[in-house]
Amino acid sequence: MRHIFYSFLTCFFLFCFLSALIFTSCTSTPVQTEVTPCSRELLGSGIKSSVQLQNFFFAHNSDIPLSKISLMAGLYIEEAAAEGINSDVAFVQMCLETGFLTFGNLVVPEMNNFCGLGAMDAEHPGEYFKDERTGVRAHIQHLQAYATTEEVSLNQPLVDPRYSWPHKVKFAVTVHDLAGNWATDPEYGVKLDGLLEELALY
Repeated sequence: MRHIFYSFLTCFFLFCFLSALIFTSCTSTPVQTEVTPCSRELLGSGIKSSVQLQNFFFAHNSDIPLSKISLMAGLYIEEAAAEGINSDVAFVQMCLETGFLTFGNLVVPEMNNFCGLGAMDAEHPGEYFKDERTGVRAHIQHLQAYATTEEVSLNQPLVDPRYSWPHKVKFAVTVHDLAGNWATDPEYGVKLDGLLEELALY
């Protein structure tokens, strides 16, 4: 009889222990991972790797071949680093300007124009560049022109045909300064800010 009692007591405590364990695992607060924000400043260094930029891009458009977006992510990191430009800012601006490489406005894919450079109307659809690297370089150089108050020596050959113009009339420190400056859209900076906030999660 005593043996049966102890067996019952053991089973009861085991049941209580397992119930408490299950309840605790189901109700415990999930561990929060700290997210490092992406800088909104044009000058500086990006914090995202090529793979992180790719993953961010594919969350919006998975129809672009991996080889294409891998190339683009790598080019933005390389070309931005060469001129002291924030690659995270430049990359999300490319995504905004091209609709994640869907284009659809004045600029077409064959132009390798990833920032709407020179695109104004049907008679002025924008600049053409011979390949992706040249187009990315022109974009980076144009950002550098906005972010500096005078022409400085570039570390890469000049390919932006409008490089000397912004120094005379434009200046921007952060993405918010590009609203009504780079683009006429008053929400331009807010849109870039939102994309950078999203990119920080990758």
